[in-house]
Amino acid sequence: MTMTSSLVDHMTMRQTMGRFATGVAVISTEDDGRPHGMTVNSLTSVSLDPPLLLVCFNHGARSASAVAASSRFVVNILSRRQQAIALRFAQRGEDHFAGLGLEYGGHRVPVIPQALAHLECDVERTVEAGDHMIVFGAVLNVCARAGDPLGFYGGKFSDVVQHGHEPEHWFF
Repeated sequence: MTMTSSLVDHMTMRQTMGRFATGVAVISTEDDGRPHGMTVNSLTSVSLDPPLLLVCFNHGARSASAVAASSRFVVNILSRRQQAIALRFAQRGEDHFAGLGLEYGGHRVPVIPQALAHLECDVERTVEAGDHMIVFGAVLNVCARAGDPLGFYGGKFSDVVQHGHEPEHWFF
């Protein structure tokens, strides 16, 4: 497939896509006995039968290489109280797990403590696309807990507020 040059400026694309609100997750894995992890918001459910999801990694990200090498990973969906964890795992070149303590919680790779959900995956396939590697994960195990998710919108963390039925208006 031949890629054509786009007339869309990189910053314009980034700002425009920033209008799409997402959740925030940390992808964690372990390769050669070393834990790896990074914050992502490019995460999508692909299929329920079989259960598949995808996550996008920048080319050259250490965690992307570790996920590809180990062939397994966990998606840790963060709660609104875990903004500091999201920032920690967004730092390039850091030992993200330093002082955090490794927890496995029944999974084969380390998980983020107190995350809203963990989805344990095997790498089903990878696809190179532009400046990213897309990893499709076959979901093997999930666990979830109650709480509010951490959101991301317009380049900033945000709250995710559920909308219910419209309030009943009382007229007197």
